[in-house]
Amino acid sequence: MADYGVPADPAGALPWSWAQERLVRNKNYWVVTASASGRPHALPVWGVWLPETDRFWFSCSPNARKVRNIAENPRSVVTVDDTVECVSVEGRARIADPAGEADRVRPMIAAYLSKYWADPGVHAQMEAFIRSHAIVELTPDRAFGIIEREQEFAQRATRWRW
Repeated sequence: MADYGVPADPAGALPWSWAQERLVRNKNYWVVTASASGRPHALPVWGVWLPETDRFWFSCSPNARKVRNIAENPRSVVTVDDTVECVSVEGRARIADPAGEADRVRPMIAAYLSKYWADPGVHAQMEAFIRSHAIVELTPDRAFGIIEREQEFAQRATRWRW
């Protein structure tokens, strides 16, 4: 981002832990997918960022446009809904198999249930609902963090690569 005055020196760059904090605590994420022909699609979803694996997970209708797009073109983006302390993660999404990948899906479901439903009494019902839908995992390729405050923008813009 040299055109914006971002220094080449990494001193002052945001640590990955800064991005993880925002990804974990965020409630509504924007997911961007594109069809095989490149037609974009963006809608908010509930989801969870698992910092232990640096993966983003969400669940949605198996008939959703984003699921059809991922089947055609796995390149996807997830962003937090904060426009001041922004995090955008680019990567590849895939539809997980809850039965065949139980060890991978279980932590996602546990995190999702505790994040969105404080009452454990509804967890069994909501777990069944989540499992009845498509479960999507996004593996990051690169991410961007920007603080949209004048005094920090040019000094703190950061890119991470995997």
